[in-house]
Amino acid sequence: MDKAPGISTLENVVLLASRLLLAWIFVHEGAFLATNFTAASASMAKTGVPALALVATIGLQLVAGMAIAVGWHARLGAAALGLFCLATAILFHTNFANRNELLHFEKDLAIAGGMFVLMLRGAGGYSVQVYARQREEHDSRWLWRFRAF
Repeated sequence: MDKAPGISTLENVVLLASRLLLAWIFVHEGAFLATNFTAASASMAKTGVPALALVATIGLQLVAGMAIAVGWHARLGAAALGLFCLATAILFHTNFANRNELLHFEKDLAIAGGMFVLMLRGAGGYSVQVYARQREEHDSRWLWRFRAF
């Protein structure tokens, strides 16, 4: 697959690895919550989170996580998960007297920062979106040649 214009092979490899690392936690957690829905729902209910919000969380984590991993609308997925991480930090991890809560707050902020960088930078050349664009350009060139006959 050709690289995106102006991006070196090393940059494309780093962007791919970064996307996979960022996406993993969300895809893994979304799958875990989905397969353990009853227990997760009961746990979330104790903090006042309704089951519908859990369903939305699972959907967001799986869909946006996979979008980032494969590079299909990765900017949108990164923006959504970045905002999700900010909201999670502010709404659920504010008891800074508890060292574990402070650590979760800081990790959520760090992940949000990574997501916002990805949102601005894009997925890079090793992505489904670039592959689809190149395929479309190739097909349109081929059709143009065919019509010339």
